[in-house]
Amino acid sequence: MESTWKVLVSCLFLIVPATAYSNGKVTKACRSMEPKHGHKPQPLPSPYSLTLNTTEFKPGDKIKVDLSGSSFKGFLIEARDAENLNSEAIGTFSLIDSTSSQLLNCAKRQNSAVSHTSSSEKGKIEVIWNSPRDAPPHVQFLSTVVKTFKHFWVKIPSPLVSQPNAPPLTTPPLPTAYSSKTDYTNDIIKPFNASGCGTTKSCVRNPSYCNPEKDRYCFFLSFTKVDQTVRVELSGPGEGYIAFAFSDDKLMGNDDTYLCIKESQQVNINPAFLTGRKYPSMESKDSLQDMAWRLADGVIQCSFRRNISIPGDNHRFSLNGSYYIFIADGLATNGMIHRHNHQPLITDKKLEVTGPAKNLGGARSPLIIKFHGAFMFIAWMTTVSIGVIVARFFKPVWPDNLWCGQKVWFQVHRTLMIITVILTCSAFVLPFLYRGGWSTHAGAHPFVGCVVMALAVLQPIMAFFRPHPGTPRRSIFNWAHWGTGTVARVTAVAAMFLGMNVQTLDLPNPWDTYMMVGLVLWHVLVDIILEVHNYFMTRKEKEHDDDDDRDNISFVKSAPAGSKGHTFKKVMLSVYICGNLAFLSSFLATIIQI
Repeated sequence: MESTWKVLVSCLFLIVPATAYSNGKVTKACRSMEPKHGHKPQPLPSPYSLTLNTTEFKPGDKIKVDLSGSSFKGFLIEARDAENLNSEAIGTFSLIDSTSSQLLNCAKRQNSAVSHTSSSEKGKIEVIWNSPRDAPPHVQFLSTVVKTFKHFWVKIPSPLVSQPNAPPLTTPPLPTAYSSKTDYTNDIIKPFNASGCGTTKSCVRNPSYCNPEKDRYCFFLSFTKVDQTVRVELSGPGEGYIAFAFSDDKLMGNDDTYLCIKESQQVNINPAFLTGRKYPSMESKDSLQDMAWRLADGVIQCSFRRNISIPGDNHRFSLNGSYYIFIADGLATNGMIHRHNHQPLITDKKLEVTGPAKNLGGARSPLIIKFHGAFMFIAWMTTVSIGVIVARFFKPVWPDNLWCGQKVWFQVHRTLMIITVILTCSAFVLPFLYRGGWSTHAGAHPFVGCVVMALAVLQPIMAFFRPHPGTPRRSIFNWAHWGTGTVARVTAVAAMFLGMNVQTLDLPNPWDTYMMVGLVLWHVLVDIILEVHNYFMTRKEKEHDDDDDRDNISFVKSAPAGSKGHTFKKVMLSVYICGNLAFLSSFLATIIQI
């Protein structure tokens, strides 16, 4: 409950500023011109421009001011004394289009600023500035532009506008052009390819040895040393973003991260630093060069170069070192990334980035979780199912056959059930060992799993204290044993359905659902066939006994009708086991591959 309140409070702090500023009533930000979004502004220069229709003015003149660039959602425009850009806003504005812009009163000065009226997409804003009688010699306009909740630029400057014969400006004006160093283009014209992997460049791929040129579902990351830099190519199917990180261990946290985020049919390439499991801290793009991207067929591609070593920046790791590589993908909304869709791919071993070229494999599911899934599938798909069928239908097949002093059907049933309990107990503890406690990201699966565990342990305890056959309480035990076992099996199937989509063991969709449905239908079909067969054999046996009662003289005793169906039952058991093992093998093979 406490953690839920923390999440709600955190969400409240995130939502309040966004909703308060979406209507443009930003007078509280007049002085700083900075949105209170909880993110750092993007570095200047920006991809937006403020242009004027003149470079000279007199008090009382009107100057047309244009804000333009790629689409944006919010803005704030003010005029400041160019000698002191931290001063209050000067002059007043008039609107050209009142549907997309509105006037604000900054520093108790009426109509001294202009802002947006809503968060709808905009491409250009035009306003008129009215020069005051006490205007300073030099004026510079400033604008804050909000592209997305976390992507915004503060105090974007316009060209200088001055009065005639004004003295030279003593404070250097801010630059107005967009810096090409941080620019990036969509000049990737085709998919990356895997040629040179292991010879001229190091590659990480999932599935192993896939080729992004031919397989759109291939996650691909390559590193190529170019002089004192490393060229990076990253691609993969992504609805919102793909990312990779350098890490000293196989746990998230303190990682040098790079994200390619899809936004408005373009891709933003951002270096970031990941602290624990928190939202990554976006950082300056100054460390990246030659950035490029491409969007095609649902695949996000991006590439860039960065220096091998960046002195003084502890968040950009030296590429002369060796690191585990993480590759993740997920959804993004207006440039804000969400938690990755499934477990990140983590390389099996560390890669020396600038060392000899290698082909590295990896897995999205930790080995310990793979064992958890495998044990549960073996227990509740195979051993328990076969054990139940043997106990239900095969008592008459081996009525007097003994194995180690007990009837064969009972020994088979007991052995399979003991294996089920051992596998379940072993599988149950593995996620706790991996997480170091309870998982808060697995949904209902761990809760349902605890119920399965409790029922699995209860069954052998009940069996140990079962009454002897023929005693009055034996029927109560039989019903309780059957009921508990049935509930356990149904609950286990539900747990497996839920567990197949848990991030740490995310089996392919919708294949996993079809396979589980197929397995359940297979078991129900065989169970119905054996039930129907059992009904007709019992009926024939009863008719056979009635015939014997009417005919007291019999020279040859015919075999009981029930024994004639034993061969059919044995064939059905063999067919059922083969089908069951086929389903199990498919699941285990898939678990190994992820």
